[in-house]
Amino acid sequence: MLSLTRGILRRTMATIANNSNTSLTAEGAVSISYNTLVSSPLTLTSSIEKAFGSHPDSLGIIIVRDLPAAYVPARERLLKLAYRFANLDPKTRERYADPKSRYSFGWSQGKEIMNGKPDTMKGSYYANPVVDEPDVSPELRAAYPEYYEKNIWPSDTPDVKDFEQAFKNLGRFVFNVGCQLAVACQPFASSYLTDSSLSLADLIKSSQTVKARLLHYFPPSPENPLPAEDEAIDSWCGFHLDHSLLTGLCSAMYLRQEPSGEPSVVQSPSPSSGLYIRTRGGALTKVSIPADCLAFQTGEALELATAGKLRATPHCVRVGAGKDAENVSRETFALFMQPNVDQRLSATENFGQFSKRIFDEHYKDDTAGAAM
Repeated sequence: MLSLTRGILRRTMATIANNSNTSLTAEGAVSISYNTLVSSPLTLTSSIEKAFGSHPDSLGIIIVRDLPAAYVPARERLLKLAYRFANLDPKTRERYADPKSRYSFGWSQGKEIMNGKPDTMKGSYYANPVVDEPDVSPELRAAYPEYYEKNIWPSDTPDVKDFEQAFKNLGRFVFNVGCQLAVACQPFASSYLTDSSLSLADLIKSSQTVKARLLHYFPPSPENPLPAEDEAIDSWCGFHLDHSLLTGLCSAMYLRQEPSGEPSVVQSPSPSSGLYIRTRGGALTKVSIPADCLAFQTGEALELATAGKLRATPHCVRVGAGKDAENVSRETFALFMQPNVDQRLSATENFGQFSKRIFDEHYKDDTAGAAM
């Protein structure tokens, strides 16, 4: 009788999963189909609530699977270019750094303060993949150069001549999926927004502050050794919050330089490497993003806009020790979808004011950069 009951329960749970077009990854992250996201986004409300709600085991992240075939080569193309750019001569890289935007456009390394010290373990390239030059007043551009400056592209460097197009292709792909996800989130989020007339999709689609970050984690070195296995998970890259509404994430790619000088794709050098998240209940969970999928997590702007009801996702990245780790780099890409600077998030702050506050927490004086 007990086995019959269990069989009925399993079939019932499978039916629920099929009806909601959702499933869970091995680590418990909600996974939804892109096809359902496009064709019937409003049927995904229960999946959105499971992913982004306040239940103690909610992770604050959602996986989007069954993406169009163009995604996989677009990801591989750009992440390999991240490796190429990061391995250029340092003087060449610094030609594309932009102090006047507080290093929020172009190349940035060692500007971000993590765990109380400059983070030299990774390099970042920032750009807005949707708008090359935001259409704003000179006054607004001067007030918020972190968002409203022009993009900087390494077009005159032959080794990365396809960089701009590859960056825009992947960034716009992630942006479009994110806009679709925002539509699916609206029924769930609207009941929590302090201004229920707001549309997440409209806030994102109309924004000129979209920012993408292409990241290269340098291989360990004597100056930047790996943390010991018994150190805290966030000892290398501290737990932090994105200050977006939603953040799109690609699966990381690990690359090893071969004798030919070209990199080859390899497995992570350690099973402990990867993205770690704290659930709404505070439990620590490692989340894997399949190479052919995207992930989206909630940011602090959404938390403010809902008066704390929808919380941002605390996360960090750890690169564990393993065979050949000193020859392996980690490449990834994140897209931060957020409102324009004048969008009010709370009774006391708009997005621009909130962003300035976050910048000041993570960066010092003229060595600042985008804390995203």
